[in-house]
Amino acid sequence: MKTPLPKVNEIERKWYVVDASGKILGRLASQIAMRLRGKHKPIFTPHLDTGDFIIVINAEKIRLTGRKLDQKKYYRHSGYMGGLKTRTAKQMLEKKPEDVIRLAVKRMLPKNRLGRKQLKKLKIYRGPNHPHQAQNPEPLNLPY
Repeated sequence: MKTPLPKVNEIERKWYVVDASGKILGRLASQIAMRLRGKHKPIFTPHLDTGDFIIVINAEKIRLTGRKLDQKKYYRHSGYMGGLKTRTAKQMLEKKPEDVIRLAVKRMLPKNRLGRKQLKKLKIYRGPNHPHQAQNPEPLNLPY
């Protein structure tokens, strides 16, 4: 018996809204990454994008446990000698809270073309408003 593969044009994708206020960053990111990949569906196939669209609101109200606000560091490099820039998680949450969630989810997805395609289905907004009302997103209650 052969394993049935879903056809690309027959994959049904839903839109979900996740409220990040009071949620812990790593636990939320792992649940989002699982849904973006489509691992919660019975038709999951590792080489196809079977996941759903996720909208995250209230990104500025996310929590980090322990002393991560001061100890966790985000690095980027300009490409020039001595061009390593460092920011703490506290500085990132003040300036770009969307990037904190996006980086956490990105690092949990595959590091290839498929992972980049799946990351594009993640929409993150700082406050409670988002411009995706036309897609009729369903609220997604995550366990953590």
